[in-house]
Amino acid sequence: MAHDEKPAPDTSQQAERFNQARAGQAMAVLEDYAEMIGDLTAETGEARITDIASRMGVTHPTATKAVARLKREGLAVSRPYRGVFLTEQGLVLADHVRARHRIVVDLLIAVGVPAETAELDAEGLEHHVSATTLAAFKVFLGARDQDASVAGSRTPAKA
Repeated sequence: MAHDEKPAPDTSQQAERFNQARAGQAMAVLEDYAEMIGDLTAETGEARITDIASRMGVTHPTATKAVARLKREGLAVSRPYRGVFLTEQGLVLADHVRARHRIVVDLLIAVGVPAETAELDAEGLEHHVSATTLAAFKVFLGARDQDASVAGSRTPAKA
């Protein structure tokens, strides 16, 4: 074997990585819908399938399928002639996703990414950040904020 050739990957390990990636993508979609339903409920009192589809940029059947999955997972319920509502578990998930999004946006801004770009980029990154990485982001942002407040307290008061 030439020195620049890599050995063939272990098939089972490779398959497991792809399975994990697909599961992560499926969870990301679920999280996006939970977050959107939470946002719509906060804004209008309910989340109608039509509004969910419109905001997510998908067709009505696609939104219906995603909501059905949320319901199967115990994250949402729907009422006849009303909209979709998150269960307590769904509300917790939506809040968690929102907080994770905020941390990723804040980190991107802290390293110099413009706010609008940070919001767009965080939409994809937020779902693939491990708990360990997210905790490191929080520590970094906390230390940065603490350094800024200490530096600000050293600024002499204006007379």
